[in-house]
Amino acid sequence: MIEIHSVTLPELTGDEERRLYVYLPEAAVKEPRRRFPVLYMFDGHNVFFDEDATYGKSWGMGGYLDETGAPLIVAAVECNHHPDNGRMSEYAPFDFSHPRYGSFPGRGRQTMEWFVRNLKPRIDRDYPTLPDREHTFIAGSSMGGLMSLYALSAYNAVFSRAAALSPSLEFNGAALRELLKNADFAPDSVLYMDYGEREWGWGRRTTQHFGATVSLLLRKGVRVTARVVPDGEHREASWEKQLPFFIPTLLYGLEV
Repeated sequence: MIEIHSVTLPELTGDEERRLYVYLPEAAVKEPRRRFPVLYMFDGHNVFFDEDATYGKSWGMGGYLDETGAPLIVAAVECNHHPDNGRMSEYAPFDFSHPRYGSFPGRGRQTMEWFVRNLKPRIDRDYPTLPDREHTFIAGSSMGGLMSLYALSAYNAVFSRAAALSPSLEFNGAALRELLKNADFAPDSVLYMDYGEREWGWGRRTTQHFGATVSLLLRKGVRVTARVVPDGEHREASWEKQLPFFIPTLLYGLEV
């Protein structure tokens, strides 16, 4: 079952409403006393329904979860669609300049503060969640993948596990490396991170950023699952195919 609500992010876009998609497993209806882990996701409009997706193709998350019976609640928030790089600004942990997109401030911290202080309490209040850190996850792709990595690093007291698909590691890589070096990861922190094989065509620095990030996280003690996706591309149709890899990674070893 997927519910759609309206939410506002006052610190970022005032009273402008966005869609919040919440997936509830069938077991939540059949077993009303049961509680479930929660996966928070970026770019929520791309997660469930093709008709809502930016490019007409979603991740098909609901179908996958229904088919597998995964014991998981998913809360996915629509992104900022403003033409002035609104999405990228909200999904950027740091200020940065890019030859294609120009310069703009990173408002990722404000975004995560809203997730932690507003969204999570609402989900824990209204749904049968396991609210503790061990059962709280976050995931996204591209800039959303970068934000998932940021969330696991800077908000590790809240999120124990994350999935970063095709993360945009090239944006202010120096600041990201500094963040990861100084992050205080709990020893049970889990990260799934992948990159599509066809994305390597973006340049040699892409492979360097990916390898360096994985190595740094391993040295920090993070339980990293890193994959190069055969023929993988930077789009939802490719990320959908990774659901059978990263969802079990997030749930691995948990009794739920």
